[in-house]
Amino acid sequence: MVADEVRDALESGAPVVGLETTLIAHGFPAPDGVAVGVASEEAVRAVGAIPATTGVLDGRIRVGLTELELERFGPNARKLGPRDLAACAVAGDVGATTVGGLLTVARSTGIAFIGTGGIGGVHRGYPSPPDVSADLLALVTSPVVVTCSGAKSLLDIPATMEYLESLGIPILGFCTDTLPLFYSDTGGPPVPQRIEDTVTAARIAQAHWRLGGCGLLLANPPRESIDVEELIEEALVEAHARGVRGQQVTPFVLAFLHERSGGRTLEVNRRLIVDNARLAAEVAVAFAAL
Repeated sequence: MVADEVRDALESGAPVVGLETTLIAHGFPAPDGVAVGVASEEAVRAVGAIPATTGVLDGRIRVGLTELELERFGPNARKLGPRDLAACAVAGDVGATTVGGLLTVARSTGIAFIGTGGIGGVHRGYPSPPDVSADLLALVTSPVVVTCSGAKSLLDIPATMEYLESLGIPILGFCTDTLPLFYSDTGGPPVPQRIEDTVTAARIAQAHWRLGGCGLLLANPPRESIDVEELIEEALVEAHARGVRGQQVTPFVLAFLHERSGGRTLEVNRRLIVDNARLAAEVAVAFAAL
């Protein structure tokens, strides 16, 4: 079910930005997630684009949500990757989209721009367990620009970069020569292409898609940078000791970081998500004007 506002924008070629709901349900302690979701939508509108926050409610995949509907995405909502969307809808459960799930919906609706915090990738310890996020495979089949602050901080970043190269997924560094490490703007591997403005990002996306290309990543460094590598290592050890596995690792690590950093990671996370939504909207507006 696509909201009237989103449908009208897509049909007229107006800029639309997809936003996930997992960050609302699992990225922040309630009710902070809803506030971040609302702020992200406001940032998109301020630039001149239409927000399309996406999740599953009442047996339907919903593209475009009201604030009251956003409040229904609590910690008990299911995390929805590409495999889970249909099953969750049929079951009638509340489901919060990950980047991979949102990419699947974006492909089917024609949404070409997404703003998020960070993408999934190759988990530390690969290939034991053989854990690679569905976000990467969804990018291969979805002609969408994903604006993010690099990959999630608990991942194996060099391995993720290698995987992205193997899949042919372009990575553009927005005013940066290296991939941001989510909470940190430095220390990541070099990006293949640095760009300085949103018009260039839009033109590269257009040229890439004319060649039949897949999704692209636009890496946007966080405005405030903090080093939490030691805390991440502690969080992963603790997760392993408690038997936390699969989709539960990310929310566990985020909660651990927020607590042990005295809330600093929470604030950086909040700001970068809204900034990435805004940047995605700016690229969408530039693309619409080409």
